[in-house]
Amino acid sequence: MIALIQRVAEASVRVDGQITGQIGAGLLALLCVVAGDDAAAAERLLQRILDYRVFADTAGRMNLSLSQRAGGLLLVPQFTLAADTGSGNRPGFGRAAAKPLAAGLFDHAVNFARAAHPQVACGVFGAHMQVALVNDGPVTFWLQT
Repeated sequence: MIALIQRVAEASVRVDGQITGQIGAGLLALLCVVAGDDAAAAERLLQRILDYRVFADTAGRMNLSLSQRAGGLLLVPQFTLAADTGSGNRPGFGRAAAKPLAAGLFDHAVNFARAAHPQVACGVFGAHMQVALVNDGPVTFWLQT
């Protein structure tokens, strides 16, 4: 699984003009399920997102995790993170998991996150979404299992 996480001051996702998920300060995580992923991979990645130290402590160092800060977590499915961009001008998506597996593991990741963290919002798998965010820093990290 792949996650692109961004520390945000706020973030939201809309589908057909309606907000489906919205958070204040916290993390926006774009999630991609790749072929071969399973529930254990989703849980490892989500736990890593919750524990990744990207927030400033009292000394101004990135030393605190989302779990410690109790900020929001916005999970957005994004299969394009699996793109092969090594050659040519058109990405290939052969690494991305098939839709049934990807949808199931995205739902599993959301449920795991909600069981572990008090404030979780999400986008809609397979929908055309508009994601808005205010990147705080900017701070952006690529995580993989």
